[in-house]
Amino acid sequence: MKEFELVRKIGKELTESELREAAAKALGVRPDKVGHVEIARRSVDARQDIVYRYRVQAWREGEVYEPYRLAPYRDVHDAEPVIIVGAGPAGMFAALKLLMNGRKPVVLERGKDVHRRKADMAKLSTTGVIDPDSNYCYGEGGAGAFSDGKLFTRSSKRGDIREVLHQLVLFGADPDILIDAHPHIGTDRLPAVVENIRNCIVAHGGEYHFDTRVKDIRGGEGSFEVLADDLVTGGEASYRAGAVILAAGHSARDIYELFARKGWAIEAKGFALGVRVEHPQWLINQIRYHGKYQPFMPTAEYSFVQQVEGRGVFSFCMCPGGILVPSSTEDGTVVLNGMSNAARSSKWANAGVVVQIEPGDEPEEYRGAGPFALMDFQHDIEKKMYEWAQSVPVRDAHPLKAPAQRMKDFCRGIVSETLPKTSYHPGAVSAPLHELLPQHVAMRLRRAFPQVDRQMHGYYTNDALLLGVESRTSSPVRIPRDPETLQHAQVPGLYPCGEGAGYAGGIVSSALDGINCADKVPHD
Repeated sequence: MKEFELVRKIGKELTESELREAAAKALGVRPDKVGHVEIARRSVDARQDIVYRYRVQAWREGEVYEPYRLAPYRDVHDAEPVIIVGAGPAGMFAALKLLMNGRKPVVLERGKDVHRRKADMAKLSTTGVIDPDSNYCYGEGGAGAFSDGKLFTRSSKRGDIREVLHQLVLFGADPDILIDAHPHIGTDRLPAVVENIRNCIVAHGGEYHFDTRVKDIRGGEGSFEVLADDLVTGGEASYRAGAVILAAGHSARDIYELFARKGWAIEAKGFALGVRVEHPQWLINQIRYHGKYQPFMPTAEYSFVQQVEGRGVFSFCMCPGGILVPSSTEDGTVVLNGMSNAARSSKWANAGVVVQIEPGDEPEEYRGAGPFALMDFQHDIEKKMYEWAQSVPVRDAHPLKAPAQRMKDFCRGIVSETLPKTSYHPGAVSAPLHELLPQHVAMRLRRAFPQVDRQMHGYYTNDALLLGVESRTSSPVRIPRDPETLQHAQVPGLYPCGEGAGYAGGIVSSALDGINCADKVPHD
């Protein structure tokens, strides 16, 4: 096999004959002696001419080519059950791995299925009424089901990403995710993929139980009983299995409180806190493509990392051509997130720009809370944003309107007299975010934005709007586990998993962690 690079201008289609001719040249053979050729990776390069760079793999005629193949899903109707708490990426991909391994997944999800969930999110966006069990964080597909659906991870040590991507394609995602350097699915397409995954799991003998909020985990290895509230009937349900995979997501505070009551180990974990930054998408297109953007080019995205006073300041969950959505999971708080459809065609670009927060960075008054110190700190910032926005008299204002400030005004400590239009449906009110955010967070953001402009000239502008708060980047609590067995040290047979346990930070890393945990559950 020979690997080589091929470059083509964006907008010029790469044909099969061109691909084979390039492969023949790289292999040093005639085109009819090329056995197999495929694109392994495609990325955009806008440093000079705007081109696609292809990494191509080619095999000579007679050389063995073995395509990637998923293991088959097995019938598990009569197999030993494994309880999975949570139907987000970690839970779904753990369930699929259990099918491959011959164990029966029993998925317990406090929220609703992906389609019923849409109605609750629409209600949240239009009226501000929050269902604490069905929202942008809770429900089938987890927080990732209604986001941009970005499918890349910076860690290559978590596992084979192909297992995740090939399954997503199997269940309806665009095959381009197999080769794109920054693959994504899109909020409009993810629900169908999520539903197809569930249908596969159920068809092979697995179970899904929605509106089922876990409230206790009893027993131990080989004999667990999980008690849950049935949110439809108001009754109690009990589920039994020999193992439990806990994939409850980064906002499942009640699970951490359950562990604390039972005396099971949990610990504070660093997270990140900041704002959602919204620019006009045309401006990001012009910046990233150096003024050469054309409508047939991919919608531009960006990422950056700065170091300010010993802490990272970085972009997170960048949504090109996206919108901002309310991600609060309880009344009296304001939390924002971003999402994009597959076409990434809105007028706005948004990203979380956040500051790294480590244990000990929280104010002194929180430190008596032990493992809950950063979680309480996170919650109080979300509450502070809500209370400040409510204090501003605005006629017919949405209950979840967000405090906001133009970027240069924020850095100069000036309350903005006017605000640009925003994609955030609940609306924004002018606010002193430079005072509402914790001082050490605001200071680092105010230094970082002008620095970013050196990399992306035009980024630092008063046409950019900052909205508070972006606080759900990851869990501020970790559930410790054995690095080899992936089981909780005090509770053998319990596998803390994914973002909620503190071991992932996105769709792919969560899915890989789910796969890894499912693989550790004993099977034949």
